[in-house]
Amino acid sequence: MRISIFITCYNDALFPDTGKAVVRVLERLGHEVEFLSDQTCCGQMHWNTGYLREAVPIVRHFVRVFRDAETVVVPSSSCVAMMRDHYLKAAELAEDAVLAEQVTALLPRVFEFSEFLVRRLGIEDVGARFTHKVAYHPSCHSERSLHLGDAPQRLLRRVRGLDLVPLGNSQECCGFGGTFAIKNADVSSAMLADKVRHVLNSGAEVLTAVDNSCLMHIYGSLHRQRTFVRTAHLAEILASGGEARRDGEPADERHFVAAGLREAGGRP
Repeated sequence: MRISIFITCYNDALFPDTGKAVVRVLERLGHEVEFLSDQTCCGQMHWNTGYLREAVPIVRHFVRVFRDAETVVVPSSSCVAMMRDHYLKAAELAEDAVLAEQVTALLPRVFEFSEFLVRRLGIEDVGARFTHKVAYHPSCHSERSLHLGDAPQRLLRRVRGLDLVPLGNSQECCGFGGTFAIKNADVSSAMLADKVRHVLNSGAEVLTAVDNSCLMHIYGSLHRQRTFVRTAHLAEILASGGEARRDGEPADERHFVAAGLREAGGRP
């Protein structure tokens, strides 16, 4: 299958290893992966902060870039939620019937990464190895908009050597919510403190999720408290231990975690 990946502006700017990991997993499974260089943003930031009309050109651009794609895979549930929940609304706002038709035609071919693996391909074992205690944080968009259910956990349970530990009150939001964390800093901080407490109580070495935005928010607190808990996007864990990286470095989870522990001030 020919798969177009939409990396998202967030990952492109701050977490490029996530996109690389997605490519490694999909190529390991025998698929051809393409990156359409004209891609930009899904428009979520504009839409969620009330700039609805300003988001419409971004929606049009996304549809134009990916309209001929066989399949689009996105390592972010929040971006896919933006597309499924609001792209038709954007077309209606613009009174653009052609855009509405294009959105309707494209959306069935757009998948969040774990959703694509489990529900579209029917795959749970991607050949990964990651010998650490891992807790999974179900982000709000993954649970409430995409209804991913246990798809990410099913993938994690098939990773060799991985010990998946439960996260208390996992259904609670981490408090990020994009600009919510800025506009409502005190509330966001309180929610984050609760989330971090449950992460630490889980005994996990690594916290994972399908959204780097949540992981960035949570890791900020973990790092400030000088804990030795690391964060990793689901794709990074699934890409571990399967094959050599393109630069010749082994795709070994020990390198990832050791580097992370050093970064946090711990000992590998």
